[in-house]
Amino acid sequence: MTSPASVPASAPTPSPFRLGFLAFVEHGGVAGATSQGLQDGIDLFRHADELGFDTGWVRHRHLEKYISSPLTFLSVVAQHTEGIRLGTSVTPLRFENPVRLAEEAATADLLTGGRLEVGLSSGYAQSEGIFGPVYGAITGSLREEADARLASFRSALRGDTLAIADASFPAFPAGTPLTAQPLSPTLSDRLYYGAGATPSAVRTGQQGLRLQLSTLNTEPSELSFEEAQLESITAYRAAHAAVTERPSYALVGRQVLPILGRDDADEFAWLIERDEERQRAHGTPGAALPFQFGKVPSGDPDDIIEALLADVAFRGSDELVIALPFDHPPAGLHRILTAVAERIAPALGWTPRR
Repeated sequence: MTSPASVPASAPTPSPFRLGFLAFVEHGGVAGATSQGLQDGIDLFRHADELGFDTGWVRHRHLEKYISSPLTFLSVVAQHTEGIRLGTSVTPLRFENPVRLAEEAATADLLTGGRLEVGLSSGYAQSEGIFGPVYGAITGSLREEADARLASFRSALRGDTLAIADASFPAFPAGTPLTAQPLSPTLSDRLYYGAGATPSAVRTGQQGLRLQLSTLNTEPSELSFEEAQLESITAYRAAHAAVTERPSYALVGRQVLPILGRDDADEFAWLIERDEERQRAHGTPGAALPFQFGKVPSGDPDDIIEALLADVAFRGSDELVIALPFDHPPAGLHRILTAVAERIAPALGWTPRR
């Protein structure tokens, strides 16, 4: 393990943190009215719950083979787990009617016993030519549209008046204020926004939201990946403190590949090779990638512990989220979670949720 002297001086002192994981859940393998992919996803969350993980996050995709209705899925997962918190990472607002999303999120939160964590984002501007005809065109920029939908979503979650009943409304007398139903009183305090660079992290703080940082930065800089994310976290916390007395909250996503046997070495070989190619591209003129990817620690758990102890962004965060690889056998994903919970995270100061 790393000695204290080898940890960068700018790294905050280690403190208790939440441990989560992020998974692609497939809705494939459909036979009749069942989906093996969805069942595998439920089993993965159940396994993480038994290991004591604090949170489980699911990626939200559209027009792909991965889950497109995460709130439905997480409501079911809640019936198979006991204490793990359940989150979206991230729900793109570009595809959502914000009031309907508030209704569904509040319902899911009540069904999960208040365990829902809602991660949001704007969407995919580069693919608007595909999504526009399917989900309806937007006017103006994607950022402006997402900001407007975010404001409407938060208003509905708070229980703000959305309309006034008139004589045509059968449920209440004319003049009655109408709000989104149901209301889950504390859900508004569990909203996150995904940021890819410091400017978007600052906007997240200015809105008093929690911050999600992933395994890539959207705006490469001269800083290392970890230093750039620490810069984003620091700027976010300052912006957050300027608008609310509620504590700020920042999580970082990291992929790790613990190798404990031949099965791991064989299954992870292509992921390790991909990571090496990405890291070489960062320093190669003419081969730079449009995104900056964090290095993926792999190998013996002690080597991964050392890498994470030296990760200044992780040490400046409140939650470490282990990003699981996609298109990977369920058994391999279970092994990653087990190794993290039993061999890696405790050495970083984490205590299982029990």
